[in-house]
Amino acid sequence: MTTIKMSIMKIPAIALLIILMVGAVSCTGDFTEMNTPDHELTTDNVDINQLGNALAQAQYSGMMTWYQVSHNLYAAAWTQYTTILHPSFPSANLVDVGAWSDATFTGFYTNTSWGAAANQLKFVEDYTAENEMTLANAVAKLWRVQLYHRITDYWGPIIYSEFGNGETSVPYDAQEDIYKDFFTVLDEVRNVLEQHSGETVFAGNDLVYNGNVDQYLRWANSLRLRLALRIAYVEPGLAQQEAEKAIADGVIENNDNNALLMSTENNINKLSSITYHTEFGMSATMQSIMEGFEDPRLEEYWQPCCGRLQQFPQEETRYVGARNGLESSTRSLSMASELSYVDDKWLPISEGGTNEPDRLMEAAEVYFLRAEGALRGWDMGGTAESLYDQGIRASLNERTEATATEIDNYINSSNTPIAPTDKNGDPDQYNSPPVSDIPVDFDTGGSFERKLEQIITQKWLALYPMNDWEAWTERRRTGYPRGYAVRESQNTDVSETELVRRLMFVPAEYSNNQEATENAVGLLDGPDNNATRVWWDAKPLADYPVPTDPPN
Repeated sequence: MTTIKMSIMKIPAIALLIILMVGAVSCTGDFTEMNTPDHELTTDNVDINQLGNALAQAQYSGMMTWYQVSHNLYAAAWTQYTTILHPSFPSANLVDVGAWSDATFTGFYTNTSWGAAANQLKFVEDYTAENEMTLANAVAKLWRVQLYHRITDYWGPIIYSEFGNGETSVPYDAQEDIYKDFFTVLDEVRNVLEQHSGETVFAGNDLVYNGNVDQYLRWANSLRLRLALRIAYVEPGLAQQEAEKAIADGVIENNDNNALLMSTENNINKLSSITYHTEFGMSATMQSIMEGFEDPRLEEYWQPCCGRLQQFPQEETRYVGARNGLESSTRSLSMASELSYVDDKWLPISEGGTNEPDRLMEAAEVYFLRAEGALRGWDMGGTAESLYDQGIRASLNERTEATATEIDNYINSSNTPIAPTDKNGDPDQYNSPPVSDIPVDFDTGGSFERKLEQIITQKWLALYPMNDWEAWTERRRTGYPRGYAVRESQNTDVSETELVRRLMFVPAEYSNNQEATENAVGLLDGPDNNATRVWWDAKPLADYPVPTDPPN
């Protein structure tokens, strides 16, 4: 992977638009040449289709920046959807790999190999503001919140308000300031979208709602709700205020309004782009929960054991997972013959994959957000139990063919997680117990933490697999789902029973934006390592669940 040796801020947004849309300059091209006026696209040459293409590029690349690493080898493993089998991938053992994080960070901002979504989006936002395209500008601002909240949730302080200032050095913003700006921006977006109800914008280019303003409004309010719950432990008063505002303004309540990023031949589902190999398989946590619950989504999410094409079928239908963080000396790609693999709908298109959409936000997640808010005593338009039940129902209706009766039976089930298989056919069994004892049926008499564990565990199931970024974020915030301790940590700052709390600032920034990056460390509540918690990660440690860590 080639790293761009330049300030993350210097390349002009309009020049980058040419690079991405026309392919005139590669990511390894000469920076000075790219930065000359001869390569700039003037406002006279921009038409609405080019503007829409720039937005679509930002939507797709902003959600998919180096999916294999930022999602699959970081988030999916650390939230324990999957377990990493490749012996040379240290993120399995809680290591933040500098080169991988570099490509993710610069890929969001400037590296054209991964789309440089921030630069694309800034062009759209600035151009629409300068040309008084109020509605288009509001949608661009909404996407700013959507894309930047993902980046700040990974690193904490990030480059935000000064992005695109044209200087060789640019300061980072504190996460608290970024989040509070998000709420201000969402106020602006809501006001504009409400004034344009019934209209469309970027139709033919927008990859989510094809420009439907009313659907965008519901998503904007739902995104406010997500961000409100994110800060519940650090600023509960503001969290409640923003959450109740979201509900009053109207959020996503049915699957017809889900925010789904369309996949096409040119914008392929990124999970499908990496399932030609076998570097991961089902986690023991996933097996314990889904098989124990007798979850109707199990056969929609996973292939029965074993292998990516069920090359090693069993005499009976079985789902098999393995513990996370297996010792590097014991991991191998051949372990795929012992584990379940993601369902064949996420295989490459040439092997029967269906190019599933990326699920940005669904009714199920919104109901679980509301359920947690209600659990905290906020006005969410229902009780924690009723909203929890509606969240499960929305997820099962969207992901399965289960009948209403089957869904009701699941919601009311007393089933609990089971002891996982650990390593199929291997004499070195770990004898892991069930990862938790929570049932599906909402425990009305349980403690706050028990109810919260139920809500977040079901949200975790509903977010699988493409929203693993969000699932890992929520596991850091709440500690749920409980998960197993990893078998081995190779990170001196994070033990087997702890979580990676954030990514470290990337090497390219220490090299090319050194003073600003060193100043950004001062915005953290601790050193620049993987154990330091970001601003919103403020749940009292006394309330934080310890991952299950059984003896061998």
